[in-house]
Amino acid sequence: MIEAVMIWNEPNNKSHWDFEIDPEWRMFADMAIAAADAVAEANPHLPCVLGGISPIDPKFIARMQGFGVLDHFDVVALHGFPLDWNHWQINEWPDRISDIEAVTDLPVWISEVGVSSFGAEEVQEFGLRRTAELLIGRVSRIHWYSLYDLPRAWPATTRHRETEGSAYYRHFYMGLLREDGSPKRALELFATYRSHLGICQWFNFEDHRLDDAVRWLRRLGVKHLRTGISWADSFRPKAEQWFDRQMNGLEEFEVTLTFCFTPEHRGIAPHYASPPLVLGEFAEFCARMTRRYAPQLSAMEAVSS
Repeated sequence: MIEAVMIWNEPNNKSHWDFEIDPEWRMFADMAIAAADAVAEANPHLPCVLGGISPIDPKFIARMQGFGVLDHFDVVALHGFPLDWNHWQINEWPDRISDIEAVTDLPVWISEVGVSSFGAEEVQEFGLRRTAELLIGRVSRIHWYSLYDLPRAWPATTRHRETEGSAYYRHFYMGLLREDGSPKRALELFATYRSHLGICQWFNFEDHRLDDAVRWLRRLGVKHLRTGISWADSFRPKAEQWFDRQMNGLEEFEVTLTFCFTPEHRGIAPHYASPPLVLGEFAEFCARMTRRYAPQLSAMEAVSS
């Protein structure tokens, strides 16, 4: 079932939103409001989450507050990777959450947190244990990123290999499972936290890992899952057949479903991080996907449930 919808992903990160086109995030704010309102019209009982921010920046949340964005959302979300990319230490997690709580009264979720095994699997194992100690009981949703390593044959499309250097390659080692599906050291440890930690796992279009992922999530006892449906992918042939297969396969989990990524031909610039040419088109996509995968219960269904 769909437990929440998330609008966009890391909007304050240049890999996910082109703030050279939209330096003040005014277009993003208008797009987010329109999308949240469209989701609420499709299903007014479905929580709407502002796309997880990275870096964790209270000034960005305050800006969204000033634009009136947060009046249309139920939750704000954070992403943190202090052992890999962030310029702060893992023990600072409580302070980072407090920084956001100081500028909004909305609940805070951690929709991505993870540690790569790039240097050593022991580092990932330590990072998982310390993250759990710091975050469990502090926030109500924690999604560990991720179940699988990114296949080396795939580019990390939301990143920039030419400018990131070795940091780029850490993206390929974030999983509890290696690319071939074999477990890493941290997998067994994750199972001990399964009642408190969910998983964030993105699936590519027609991803060959979907069925195996479901089996692993079930085996690990995962309850909460975050994943996404790409607006850009919706223009591919047989897109809805794939979306249906993905969402039917994940039906047993409580899913936070993220909507993001601009189609090249619908952006101000021809790439996935561009603001749309027409802001309402993204809102229409969000409403259509909500009606398809999280339809509002009829009055009779609501009473019987």
